Amino acid sequence: MDIIANGAASAKDRLGFDPDNVKKLSFGEILKKVGPGIILTGIVIGPGNITTSAMMGANYGYQMMWLLIPIIIMGITFTMTSYRISIMSGMPILHAIRHYYGGAASAFCGIALFLSCFFFTLGNITGTGAGMNLIFGFDWRIGSLIMLGVLAFCYLTKGVYSKVEKGITICIIGMIIAFFATLVSTGGPAWGPMAKGLVTPAFPEGSFTTALAYISTNAAVTAGIYGTYLGLEKKWKKEDLFNGAMRADAITHIVTVVLISGAIVLVGAIVLNPTGTAIKAPAQLGDLLRPFLGNAAPIVMGIAIIGAGFSSLLGNTQRGVVLLNAGLDKETGLESKPVKYICLGCLAVATIICFTYGGSPTQLIFIANVATSIATPVAGLFMVLILWKKELFVGVKTPRVLQVLMTVCYVFAVFMTINALRTQIPNLINSFIGG
Repeated sequence: MDIIANGAASAKDRLGFDPDNVKKLSFGEILKKVGPGIILTGIVIGPGNITTSAMMGANYGYQMMWLLIPIIIMGITFTMTSYRISIMSGMPILHAIRHYYGGAASAFCGIALFLSCFFFTLGNITGTGAGMNLIFGFDWRIGSLIMLGVLAFCYLTKGVYSKVEKGITICIIGMIIAFFATLVSTGGPAWGPMAKGLVTPAFPEGSFTTALAYISTNAAVTAGIYGTYLGLEKKWKKEDLFNGAMRADAITHIVTVVLISGAIVLVGAIVLNPTGTAIKAPAQLGDLLRPFLGNAAPIVMGIAIIGAGFSSLLGNTQRGVVLLNAGLDKETGLESKPVKYICLGCLAVATIICFTYGGSPTQLIFIANVATSIATPVAGLFMVLILWKKELFVGVKTPRVLQVLMTVCYVFAVFMTINALRTQIPNLINSFIGG
């Protein structure tokens, strides 16, 4: 990709083509182009997302359904902002930050994004163990070690991108079928309370931290930023910003995320909320599918959690290392040996942390999801600043609506983060100190 030129230039001079005359892709052609968004969905829908979504429904019923609306807006906005900056600057996001604000800013963002992904990895490790516990009944730590062994084998094989894309697609389809079948088996939601929950923004007492965890795992800038690097693996071209491919990819990502996480919230509201059940142990997640599958529910849920955790582990650990290396101006290719070996090292450290944690693995999954919210205030700020640069759109129509939406979404995310983390960070520290 070419670096943006200074001074006046036409769109054709800058991009090599006239964006107004780019042919729109057919539905079939777009399907071939979509891919990074699917991987991003697989990363987002991990054990942490399932746990947090279940908590939302179990604890607050339909009252927090309105969060799906800002999540849709934020998810599409963050992803499209990332894609547009990448195409118009000629660089993936962290490289663009380095270009405009220097190596220190890029390194700082890369480290912050890496830490966010690292916390997410904690939840994925404990989640795969929780899934093994539901199926086989043995200690979740043993289950985690088994799945980490399989994961290490995958990292050392070739063709990682294509394998991840295909495997995650299967997992996503399976989860959508499972949770929507459960909704049907329960008779569906109470439409009146659900509609009220969708249009009545409110935070029930004690819900702020759960809301932040739900937002940060479903709509974070990290996904869009990583999407710009996956776009390189997918071999996207500049024309794909204008022919509908990138827009379709962003929409596919957030729609599949909302379909799955929203269904889990509804099932939690229908099945667990009336009984006053609080999600405190992995076995309780099996109760979500009990109305549909009876005694087989824990096994099916265990398989779902393992699938979600494994696909998220495979994609998320790579995401963290790629973003760290990008911030430090190092190798970012998924097939490169440095990326693979650093991934294995991160998994080893994360496993030690998980195994020394004294609380429930489900609690750790939830805490880890809250901690991932640190990425948006850091990297999101630079994305807002770059998006408002006039020189970024010389010769091209300025996307004013996207600029405004990105700014509003960023402010909302920062507000949520500050209010929730001022109480959650001490809880995270105390959970490790107290055991």
